[in-house]
Amino acid sequence: MHKDDDVHFYGDDASLVGENTNSASVSREADRITIGELSRDSGVTLRALRFYQSKGLLTPQRDGSSRIFCGEDRGRLALIQQGKRLGFTLFEIRDMLAARQGNGAAMLSISRKKCVEQINLLEHQRQDIDLALAELRRIYTAMSMAVAPELPIAGRRARAELA
Repeated sequence: MHKDDDVHFYGDDASLVGENTNSASVSREADRITIGELSRDSGVTLRALRFYQSKGLLTPQRDGSSRIFCGEDRGRLALIQQGKRLGFTLFEIRDMLAARQGNGAAMLSISRKKCVEQINLLEHQRQDIDLALAELRRIYTAMSMAVAPELPIAGRRARAELA
């Protein structure tokens, strides 16, 4: 379901939350989302969401045995995903989220120094990956030559180029 819908179903009991004349109540209710909906909307598995909760990165409310997430949890999840894309560990992301809470910013709290360190780390990892790919291509080519040595040189080149 979309958060913009006028009518929402929540939880396993599928209780209807409809329009309400109290706008503050409506916005709070429309802000609520189940773990399944958050998983579907964000592309993050249920297992990952539970793991983030166990690490204190997300703090859903409980409605019986159901986890109910709010807009702040959605925002925190987006920042967790951003931090992971940028190559930070969950420990580092947790620290960044904690620092962010102090100033209420809607972004990860990353220092200039930490940015430079992370850029250097990712550049080093890219070099390692490039070396590993080159080595695997050499191994594959050698294996291809050993399997089909009767191919003419042009055929060997064509096969190597496919790799």
